[in-house]
Amino acid sequence: MLKLRNSVLRSAGVLQTAAAAQPRVRLSTGPQQEHGTFYEFRTYCIRPEQNASFLKLTNEKIHLRTAHSQLIGYWSVEYGGLNQVFHIWKYDSYSARAGVRSALSQDPQWISEYISKAMPMLTSQDNEVTYLLPWSRLQAPPREGGVYELVSFQMRPGGPAVWGKAFQAAITSHDAPGYGSLVGAFHSEFGQLNRVHAVWWFESPDQRAAVRHKAHTDARVVSAVRESVSFLESQRNKLMFPCSFSPLK
Repeated sequence: MLKLRNSVLRSAGVLQTAAAAQPRVRLSTGPQQEHGTFYEFRTYCIRPEQNASFLKLTNEKIHLRTAHSQLIGYWSVEYGGLNQVFHIWKYDSYSARAGVRSALSQDPQWISEYISKAMPMLTSQDNEVTYLLPWSRLQAPPREGGVYELVSFQMRPGGPAVWGKAFQAAITSHDAPGYGSLVGAFHSEFGQLNRVHAVWWFESPDQRAAVRHKAHTDARVVSAVRESVSFLESQRNKLMFPCSFSPLK
């Protein structure tokens, strides 16, 4: 019995050693995050008659909000969603965001001078937690001025393990030749899953139309897009103008 027990223990030790030598299998189908930094996308729908007043109030009081956390950009949607604003906020962790929200709820100036006045001007709010895709980085446009396009892709279930390479190829096929300046590519963590976003910068709406037409004649772009759309369920585009107080202009 003792010999049998020793034999079993030796066999178990060999198996443990072999298992330790094998690479760990990651079961997640999403990109592996190397750090906790995330970006919150927020979209506000404004009452049509209050649009100008909301933007004026926000311009005057946004400093009360940016005192608590980092604003990446703030835009007014021109095409693809009337009477909307879209903004991106950066957080280093979920606990950091929770701390910011707690501090704002106890900031009497923020509440009395902005929130109490702004909320009646809105019809809805939406937010989404996103991460930069591992191959993307947040970067400023070549110069200030111009317009931004937010392109949101609803991909088929399965995550980047299924469609990630095809999506990356489609985006880089536009970015590398200069068919737009990529500000950042993001994937959703909370909100609608299997959604990815690309934020682009163009000199003007007309320049965007011209380079889009040119891209449609580029065989490399056509091939990459054809592969990516085989995983696509829907797509939505918004053309946006940066607000005067937006860090990204």
